[in-house]
Amino acid sequence: MTPPAERKQVLLRLDPVVYEALARWASDELRSANAQIEFLLRRALQEAGRLPGGVAPIPRRGRPPKTTPIAPGTPTTQPEAEPEREAEPKQQE
Repeated sequence: MTPPAERKQVLLRLDPVVYEALARWASDELRSANAQIEFLLRRALQEAGRLPGGVAPIPRRGRPPKTTPIAPGTPTTQPEAEPEREAEPKQQE
């Protein structure tokens, strides 16, 4: 397994009013201003058809999702759900 590539650091100069609007938007979506900028840049690149194919997804931050503990000997895969049956047509009398 190869170590993840180091993230590129970039100095960005923004109008203070633009930064404040961006920071509020990021806060509304529970992101940092930096993560919001990256999210928006990736979305713009994708919409323009310029996002490289091998780009890694944005790393998830924060606490990992809760998982249910699995008892020893329990299968790790979920059983397949039965296909839904179509309702039987009613017989006319």
